[in-house]
Amino acid sequence: MFIPTTKNEIKKIGWDALDVILVSGDSYIDSPYVGTAIIGKILMKAGFRVGIIAQPDIKSEKDITRLGEPELFWGVSGGCIDSMVANYTALKKFRKSDDYTPGGMNNRRPDRAVLAYSNLIRRYFKNTAPIVLGGVEASLRRVAHYDYWSNKIRRSILFDAKADYLVYGMAERAVVELAESLSRNKSAEKVRGICFISKEKNENFIELPSYEEVSKDKNKFSEMFLAFSKNNDPQSAKGLVQKHDKRYLIHNPPAKYLTTEELDAVYDLGFERSQSPYYEKSGKVKALETIKFSISTHRGCYGQCSFCSIAVHEGATVRCRSEESIIREAREIISLPDFKGYINDVGGPTANMYGCECEKKINTGICNEKNCLTPVICPQMNTNHNRQILLLEKLRKLPGVKKVFVASGIRYDMIFSDKISGEKYLWEIVEHHVSGQMKIAPEHTEGKILKLMNKPDKDILIRFRKEFYKITKAVGKNQFLTFYLIAAHPGCTEKDMKDLKEFMNNVMKIQPEQVQIFTPLPSTLSALMYYTEQNPLTGEELFVEKDGNRKEKQKKIVTEKKRFIAHGTHEKTRKNYK
Repeated sequence: MFIPTTKNEIKKIGWDALDVILVSGDSYIDSPYVGTAIIGKILMKAGFRVGIIAQPDIKSEKDITRLGEPELFWGVSGGCIDSMVANYTALKKFRKSDDYTPGGMNNRRPDRAVLAYSNLIRRYFKNTAPIVLGGVEASLRRVAHYDYWSNKIRRSILFDAKADYLVYGMAERAVVELAESLSRNKSAEKVRGICFISKEKNENFIELPSYEEVSKDKNKFSEMFLAFSKNNDPQSAKGLVQKHDKRYLIHNPPAKYLTTEELDAVYDLGFERSQSPYYEKSGKVKALETIKFSISTHRGCYGQCSFCSIAVHEGATVRCRSEESIIREAREIISLPDFKGYINDVGGPTANMYGCECEKKINTGICNEKNCLTPVICPQMNTNHNRQILLLEKLRKLPGVKKVFVASGIRYDMIFSDKISGEKYLWEIVEHHVSGQMKIAPEHTEGKILKLMNKPDKDILIRFRKEFYKITKAVGKNQFLTFYLIAAHPGCTEKDMKDLKEFMNNVMKIQPEQVQIFTPLPSTLSALMYYTEQNPLTGEELFVEKDGNRKEKQKKIVTEKKRFIAHGTHEKTRKNYK
């Protein structure tokens, strides 16, 4: 069933009021890929009455007052994407389209949506139930952070929103515990995975440099960031406290990760895998085209790319669903009337991390003194792809399935570190699970930039390309590689981009097209580099391109099409792969 969006829908269920009203910056899509839908369903399973208001008009009361007032709390989210990322390009130009808005026009999501919706609630409901912030926008902005769009250090979003609580990360466990505490009139201040404001600091927590300190001193900001980033793992993290003026942000330790059984239960909640009829009247959402026939196999990523926010929000430990749960979801997809036989994606933040994790990390938490995959893959990492191979074999043999694609990113360095099943995995992917082109994300090719990005060396990329085309030729397919690249990352100069282009043209034999300009996402290591113009791990000063025109020039250096010879032809049209 859909979570109710109108009073008529509430009455049909037999409810006379709501315990929780969720407010989101996205249209309401009832999908396991959408956080608001998951949180709503998990609360309903726990016995709470939940309603959703999607993309309310912030200039009137017509939407925000439609369901009345909740008895326990308002849950406010900017949506699946930080609203500033959704609304603006890396060059701060307004985006005209929005994949999560009916009709596709970007005219429903306000800037800083979490703040806008919190203010909207306060405007029309005085002394209302607590406001609880959640979702990626709140999660990445839960402590003092660098905000690229205003080019300054902003306070924790909890203070700017004047909200009561903030639930961070993948919040199923924390939000149910919070709701249960509020329903019993008990304090929620011990709930793991939440932040709140207090007049007193918790003496047992690590005290971060204050907002006032970090907003004036870049070294203090780096100190704060490193302490924050080292306390994100549920197994090892300490609580944090940060002074803002005369009050304190209390940042409880992260909620414990869901077990496989608990994760399976989330995906068994009975999602409609479609847009709510109430909102579909205004137009369809493009995002549904990608996620409707896709399956998420796991959460988290231990790649720890400096520019990526996944580990900050989802965690750096991979938690997997069972094969049985994934097969059940596949059968649900097959039963949909508009299913044409193609499962668009089976994966996660990184597809081939399914079933690959370090037992030590699972038990004691992530290592702070070294990375899992760079500069070399830790020998304790279980990079055995056999579990995913068996899963993909089962999926493609299901009646009604014509093709199963793996469209999520793949770490090619993990494939080569797997001496047991890595080669077989690559053969399986290339032969059965590529949709004509395989997208990979080296992001750059120059060693110093790759090191800053925390990405593998380009020698591994060369090896991967060779193996991909060897297998492609052997199985008689006409498939090719495409590459995602980043321009203007901290440390990157125009010369680095020229070297990248030369490498892609002469070694990779391709004219790159998928090049994006770096965006400093809140609470990421690369954003820290961008703001401080330093490598915080070494103290080394960095060149950082901050001029928009020159950022665009870095991109054009790579994307500008010049005639070049690639053994006689362009990569995409080659017939004989070498």
